[in-house]
Amino acid sequence: MPRERIFRDDEDDDEDRSRSSSGGALFDRENRELDERLRPERLEDVIGQRNVVERVRVILDATRKRGDTLGHILFDGPPGIGKTTLATVIPKELGVDCQITAGPALDAPKDLLPYLTNATHGSVLFIDEIHRLRPAVEEFLYPAMEDFRIDIALGEGMNARTINMQLKPFTVIGATTRAGMLTAPMRDRFVYREHLDFYLQEDLIEIVQRNAKKLRTTITMEAAIEVAKRCQGTPRKANNLLLRTRDFATLEHPEGQITTKIADTALKRLEIDALGLERQDRRYLEVLMDVFGGGPAGLQAIAHSMSVPPDTLEDDIEPFLLRSGLIQRTPRGRVTTPKAYDHLGRTRPEQDRPPGTLF
Repeated sequence: MPRERIFRDDEDDDEDRSRSSSGGALFDRENRELDERLRPERLEDVIGQRNVVERVRVILDATRKRGDTLGHILFDGPPGIGKTTLATVIPKELGVDCQITAGPALDAPKDLLPYLTNATHGSVLFIDEIHRLRPAVEEFLYPAMEDFRIDIALGEGMNARTINMQLKPFTVIGATTRAGMLTAPMRDRFVYREHLDFYLQEDLIEIVQRNAKKLRTTITMEAAIEVAKRCQGTPRKANNLLLRTRDFATLEHPEGQITTKIADTALKRLEIDALGLERQDRRYLEVLMDVFGGGPAGLQAIAHSMSVPPDTLEDDIEPFLLRSGLIQRTPRGRVTTPKAYDHLGRTRPEQDRPPGTLF
């Protein structure tokens, strides 16, 4: 079983200490432990993303047969669909060490240095949110990825000199929700690039049933279908809904079984409707309808009206609304569709909609 090292900077430690007084650090630790329990350990246990998994299997088999170091891999796709799962399964399959960090945690090249110098032969360095690496850190990583070396500058001015340090061959696995924000030099250094998409409902049902067993509870087929239908095609949300419905089942069922009735009650109390929309999703549609007459409206204008950062709307809320056909992006802004009015039980205005405010 490979070892997993997780380095954390002082700022993260300070944040954990500050939250521990209110129980926040304990809550986060419990969430991480639950997430690790539900996360697959082997490639054969990964459900969904069949084409991606099969290609990864070929890569791993070929690497083992050659006795070579795995080429750098980039996973991109929406949040919560298995990028981290695949990134952590790969070193376990190869039986090598794994180090984990995230782009925002690396402020300067010196923050990356411990990971590179501690990398063992064939080990994996997983960088989540790699698109958020600072330019100086990214440039420092280039020779490490390409030639397994780093250049360390010592001194300043006339006395400055550069030390070339050789590294042991290792693999960088990057994960990003915004592949378009990666620079071309960074993208080109990844030998393998895989895009992960939203899950099919049958795969989500299997995930819910399998993880219910890991949580030592039972769930009816109908209840598993309800959870799968309302998780927006995302395994992470399916697991979260499973955990929440388990809480209700613990209190309301003598054996803690998640029945269809309990699942429906739990999801209603969580304000998740039959399509999987959460309260904030519906609020987005309501603001677009009530404030902007259904649109078109600019993202900044909607964000200001909701008092929500534009990035949150674009990354967390809009993808599912667009995929479900509830809104459209037009050259003039966002527009609600007839399906959105039908879903919220509203009558669509017959007259021409006002143009809204564009930003």
